[in-house]
Amino acid sequence: MFFAPRNIAVIGASERPGSVGRTLMWNLLTNPFGGTIFPVNEKREQVLGVKCWSNVAALPQPMDLAVVMTPAKAVPGVIRECAAAGVRGAIVISAGFKEIGEEGARLEQEILAIARESKMRIVGPNCLGVMCPPSGLNATFAGAMARTGSVAFVSQSGALQTAILDWSLQANVGFSAFVSLGSMLDIGWGDLIDYLDNDGRTKSILMYMESIGDARAFLSAAREVALRKPIIVLKAGHTAQAAHAAASHTGSMAGSDEALTAAFRRSGVLRVDSIADLFYMANVLAKQPRPRGKRLCVVTNAGGPAVLATDALVTGGGELSVVSAGGMAKLSAVLPAQWSHANPIDILGDADAVRFEKTLTVAAAEEESDANLVILTPQQMTDARQTAQGLAAFAKEHPEKPLIASWMGGSTVEGGRRILADANVPCFDYPDTAARIFNYMWKYSYNLRGLYETPALAEEQGGGRDAVAAIVRKARASGRALLTELESKQVIAAYGIPTVETRLATTPGEAVVEAERIGYPIVLKLHSLTVTHKSDIGGVQLDLRGALDVRKAFDAIRAGAGDAFEGVTVQPMIRDNGTELIIGSTIDAQFGPVLLFGAGGTLAEVLDDRCLGLPPLNTTLARRMMERTKIHRILSGARGRPAVDLPALEKLLVRFSRLVVEQPAIREIDLNPLRASADQLVVLDARIILHGKEVPDEKLPAPAIRPYPVQYIGTAELRTGELLNVRPIRPEDEPKMIHFHETLSEQSVFYRYAGFVKLDTRVSHERLSRLCFIDYDREMALVAERGSEIVAVARLVRLRGTKDAEFALVISDGVQRQGLGHALLKRLFDVGRDWGLSRIVAEIVPDNYAMRRVCEHLGFKFHDKTEAFKDLTT
Repeated sequence: MFFAPRNIAVIGASERPGSVGRTLMWNLLTNPFGGTIFPVNEKREQVLGVKCWSNVAALPQPMDLAVVMTPAKAVPGVIRECAAAGVRGAIVISAGFKEIGEEGARLEQEILAIARESKMRIVGPNCLGVMCPPSGLNATFAGAMARTGSVAFVSQSGALQTAILDWSLQANVGFSAFVSLGSMLDIGWGDLIDYLDNDGRTKSILMYMESIGDARAFLSAAREVALRKPIIVLKAGHTAQAAHAAASHTGSMAGSDEALTAAFRRSGVLRVDSIADLFYMANVLAKQPRPRGKRLCVVTNAGGPAVLATDALVTGGGELSVVSAGGMAKLSAVLPAQWSHANPIDILGDADAVRFEKTLTVAAAEEESDANLVILTPQQMTDARQTAQGLAAFAKEHPEKPLIASWMGGSTVEGGRRILADANVPCFDYPDTAARIFNYMWKYSYNLRGLYETPALAEEQGGGRDAVAAIVRKARASGRALLTELESKQVIAAYGIPTVETRLATTPGEAVVEAERIGYPIVLKLHSLTVTHKSDIGGVQLDLRGALDVRKAFDAIRAGAGDAFEGVTVQPMIRDNGTELIIGSTIDAQFGPVLLFGAGGTLAEVLDDRCLGLPPLNTTLARRMMERTKIHRILSGARGRPAVDLPALEKLLVRFSRLVVEQPAIREIDLNPLRASADQLVVLDARIILHGKEVPDEKLPAPAIRPYPVQYIGTAELRTGELLNVRPIRPEDEPKMIHFHETLSEQSVFYRYAGFVKLDTRVSHERLSRLCFIDYDREMALVAERGSEIVAVARLVRLRGTKDAEFALVISDGVQRQGLGHALLKRLFDVGRDWGLSRIVAEIVPDNYAMRRVCEHLGFKFHDKTEAFKDLTT
């Protein structure tokens, strides 16, 4: 309705020169889109020669789309009229809503309530409008119409869009869609990503973002689409001042910029730092393959530009590839003796096109290189056009490895740049720009691989949840927001996170008894219901070696704590040479719970070596969080230190993320320090802060990514009486799914896929990883297990834009005709009802009699030969 409407009501259309109402009306009239325009203005009989209507109710036919340009206070009434007239969608251009304060926010909520009740969708308010160059639609008040292209550009800032539009006309850049979202009252990033995914004209999606809006919808849509179409985002608000300005602009709360970057990584979105880089990356990703890694080989005819490229590469996290001994020999055979004998490969200023081509042939064959950058400077002997022609021919013959170029200079090299552009070889004016773009390329590839990399099998779900909930519930009921250290350690221990032995003592004598039970040396720490940072008031006494030391330390802690003193905890003094880490969680304004991993101890804030991530984690995501910190090199065994058990640390992070997800009443949690050595992982101190009891359970912050749906774990009984375990699928199930597919007969495969699909196709990593690592907001796959072996999979996938979902079911031949299909389908009905679906549908081949009988028994109706549906509303 927004991109190819059959008719449009223009509410607030005007003939006043320079007005928004006149400009938008003129844009619609002068850019035919295949529909009819109905201006609405009670004070005019016509606008720009088109008959005008007094109000929406007077229009002669139902409208697909309304464009609203009235004053803000009048907009709720206009939307109410549109709803009554059956208008399907509205673009609200008007400003003066939540960006101006409380009254504007109230108007927005009134508009949203009307739209939700009538199922009308709204773009805006406070937006430029919507432009669809392929269909000719220009429902904006911009000064021109964009060219047609394959890039969709979506922005919250209309002013930025008009500037980019002006630039694009000069640069000959075209768009498949050009959308201003404004304040995102209703339609947000997730809606647009889903639409553009289905738009065959869109090859990449560019975004200028000031606030994320519905974080879960964005992450769900982005992760679904990112592997098919690049999503590249320029997010304003890196600094605190810019974030405040962005919040003032959109009226939205700003979350942590680090959390946003973590969310982009988690969903496969590429974040760039400038408007230019948005379009550079759209061009590069459309023309070049993704690099396998971050190693770049640089070929140049001048040393200085190569140094600039190297600085930019290394600063951004990339690496120069190392030329192999065989490569060195081949290069020496075709280059002058004075060549650099290293990467960057400086082939000297007198290099001609042949020397460039021979060098690139050797460099591109290097296994330890992931991409090539060729730099040309216009020297007396340089032929920019001929060299570009050689590069273009090479790129055509060797498309498997990324190739980018920097032709430095002006008119002398312009002809060469055009040749490279025509050959789909991205060419940049400056070598440091080229290196920066390569860093974006490999980071984008790295993030995409993380989406579907098969993680190691973690521990089974369960254990600890109820016990911890009881501790948390008791503390909140008593009005406490701070758990004691002892309670905090009980919480993490319940989730299998190892912690140092901790005993409570309320008198000096008890402290001595507990110290002697543990064994000297020991540590005394303040036990308090109110103090969070014990060290600040002398509440931690270390390396106590006897009863006298314990008594003195007890008295010192009691004196320092005053009325906050409730006793002490007694713990062994851990003396190994381990590395101190911090693992924590806090609440972000936009993403809910956010995880932290990094260098710990009392200097954690000073060292500032950390990485944020979103829960829930699996072992792959946990490992990638760790790899982004500097301390990871120490944990891996740098400088002769023994390596920490990294797989065990990954699983500890997974358990911690499960604790955060399953206990939403926890507002903050710090495990600091977590002592990590080659021999053990142990938490020495823990701090947990809860949401107050004034926050009801239904208002507790939820994760931005839907966690593992434990409510669908259960059993299914076969006709033989055997019980099978049933649970939602997990990313770790990929190896089990390979074995499952090996058990299927050709007939079972044919009935599932309505055709024959080879085993190697069904079990490819690319396919199975996507089927196992699902978004539980968009689909559900239940597996039935006999022991550790998967014997059936039942899948339910939402159909976008409807209240329907499609099911698919495949059962291993050995357990067919035993009631398992019936049981799994009934579980899918429960899922569908939880999702608020109206129907479950399926395509079932006519001769799959067993499946058709099961469906008939469960109330499915059949239409034509293959279509079946189940009404969930009755």
